Amino acid sequence: MKIGIAGAAILVLAACSPPDDMSDNAAAAAAKSDSINAPAAADVPAPPEPPKVPDGSGVVFNDNAEVEGGAREFSYEWPKQVSAIPALAKELETQRDKALAEQKQWWAESLADCPPDFTACRNSTFELGWQVVADLPRYLSLSSGFYSYTGGAHGNSGRGSLIWDRKAGAAIDPKAMFTSLDALDAAISDTACKRLNRERSERRGGEEFRTEGEWPNQCVSMEETVMFMGSSSGQKFDRIGIYYAPYVAGAYAEGDYEFTVPVTRQIIDAVKPVYREAFAPGK
Repeated sequence: MKIGIAGAAILVLAACSPPDDMSDNAAAAAAKSDSINAPAAADVPAPPEPPKVPDGSGVVFNDNAEVEGGAREFSYEWPKQVSAIPALAKELETQRDKALAEQKQWWAESLADCPPDFTACRNSTFELGWQVVADLPRYLSLSSGFYSYTGGAHGNSGRGSLIWDRKAGAAIDPKAMFTSLDALDAAISDTACKRLNRERSERRGGEEFRTEGEWPNQCVSMEETVMFMGSSSGQKFDRIGIYYAPYVAGAYAEGDYEFTVPVTRQIIDAVKPVYREAFAPGK
């Protein structure tokens, strides 16, 4: 299985250009963001802090470079629990090397094409760090956080997840543990949507929302949701982290949304039989 980052691309490789040459996609995104009463520019969320340096035998990899008027920064980290599983560490290493090669290629092309005084296009940042969500006897549940900047008004950030099955020696997308996305939606979407709307209301000055509607008030499908499998006991998955990247559930100025819901019997019924014994109802 190819390990990727759900909900957003690892690197934004579109060529950087001055504002007059903004692509249609970027212009559409900007218009979409401005379509609601977003907070003032001063309230735009700052880029996330770099991932914490893991303890013990974790890996902290950096590859940076500077030229006149520009710099490239690359950081990729994982904790000691990953290093203890050579096959998993190898997969993450492959993904790291691919991301670094893509960043180097983008930066070289940008330096060649970008005027010396247009500094935004001459800078590139990529940070990604993996952290442990739950370490069960058979499964290691991980989350990732990333930030990338390739010019423009702001960078891109997001989260990803994976589960390593020690018995099978393979990575699993958490959603693949369920019989279907439709079954997962039916089991969790109502609870997740109500929780999301409470969060939206707090950020939007107390506005009330229906449980259905169009962006930016819609319930978010599981296809656009990042899930983290968590555990309070260290033995079974009994809670699920829900994450929506910027723009998915609201304007960029609102930031991302993240919260936790308990595993219910309905959720367990939606799990594939082969994985069902790994789950238990949560509180």
